[in-house]
Amino acid sequence: MGSVAAADDDSPMAKQVFRRWDVDQGELFPGSIREAVPAEHLVHFVRTVVAEDLGLGAIYARYTQTKGQPPYDPRLMVALLLYACCRGIYSSRRIEIACEERLDFRALVGTERPDHSTICQFRQDHWDAISELFVQVLQLCRDAGMAKLGHVSLDGTKVAANASKHAAMSYKRMKEAEPELAKKVEEWRKTSEETDASEDQEHGKDKRGDEMPEHVKSAVRKLAKVRAAKAKLEREAKEKAERLAAQRAAKQEQTGEKPRGREPKALGAVPEDKAQSNFTDPQSRIMKTRNGYEQAYNAQAGVDAADQVIVSADVVVRQNDGDELVPMVEQIEANTGAKPAQVSADAGYCSEENLTALEKRKIDAYVATGRQKHGSASATGGEEKKKGARVTAMREKLRAGGWKSPYRLRKQTVEPVFGQIKEARGFRRFLHRGLAKVRAEWRLVCTAHNLLKLAVRMRPAMA
Repeated sequence: MGSVAAADDDSPMAKQVFRRWDVDQGELFPGSIREAVPAEHLVHFVRTVVAEDLGLGAIYARYTQTKGQPPYDPRLMVALLLYACCRGIYSSRRIEIACEERLDFRALVGTERPDHSTICQFRQDHWDAISELFVQVLQLCRDAGMAKLGHVSLDGTKVAANASKHAAMSYKRMKEAEPELAKKVEEWRKTSEETDASEDQEHGKDKRGDEMPEHVKSAVRKLAKVRAAKAKLEREAKEKAERLAAQRAAKQEQTGEKPRGREPKALGAVPEDKAQSNFTDPQSRIMKTRNGYEQAYNAQAGVDAADQVIVSADVVVRQNDGDELVPMVEQIEANTGAKPAQVSADAGYCSEENLTALEKRKIDAYVATGRQKHGSASATGGEEKKKGARVTAMREKLRAGGWKSPYRLRKQTVEPVFGQIKEARGFRRFLHRGLAKVRAEWRLVCTAHNLLKLAVRMRPAMA
């Protein structure tokens, strides 16, 4: 063992002298681990921003116990989560391994070694406060002269849920499965009562002989899930129908004419047979993606065109983006204290109501009215099914602008950001379940994205 000798080579052209390879050679390390990482490295920037610029009062406020071992410094834990996201590492177990093996992570945590359980628990305990860091980092970007809101593009991308689509069941199948499962459980109970005495002797005095078999336990668990999911679908169907009925009534009162189309169904809390619910993550939905149908969420982002800084972020459970335009614009103003001068969005956001809302807010809108034909700059090719005075006016506005229309900024603004998040940093599936946790997780990912943009802007000042 020891040093590794080079193999002999009789070839006249072979180089005979090599650097010595000795893994046992002694070495003098720097006084601190962080000195072993270049001064301009991202890890130093993240550590400095968290330690000096972010307010973590909401996290510190939760530490009220004085007994027991002292917890890890919240600044360390927040910096660790943000830096891991910047490097495309999201699993708490992979973060733990990185703290053991990677020099850049060790330059952040120093001699501390938080394990995956601690990392996971910190994230669970402080999701709300971690989510609010998005606004703080966005403000740092604004202070650095970024995200001036000259032009903001909106879009949504489907991100897979932490659940299999095969764990979903349609309302029709629930109606069929519920009596089947209930019958199976009842048959076992009846048989158990009838054979209790004889099985007592067979199984011994310490057991009654009617312990529930594993396959029946499974049926009981599934029956409970089916009934809960069925009730959820019925409740959602009724709420949706009541909401649509109220909208139709308001529109009729406003125009004096009865709205076109059929009256909303499901007022009696009867969903459509094809309505589905997932047993693993009931709040996720089957959504159409480029790869077919997946159990997913719809992650929304508003992106500033100048620096690709995300200025609004949300997650919804609807396939279509139409209802998200106004909330996303309102969130921009809430996050930054200012309205965007221009907003662009694809055809999924186009409606009379949305265009009216942007007009009232005095925002210059560029919203596609149909699918873009290949080679077309106006994005008005394809279908022209959407009607209305403002939709027609928008269609003409985009056509008149042609290749010079600000709509051209949309694809080069928001879609590359989704590419950076999903391709470069590998975020393609949520780790957590439930809309609230998924929203916080998405905002953490978007915070890391903005932190990277800020680091690029600030790097000359750091050098």
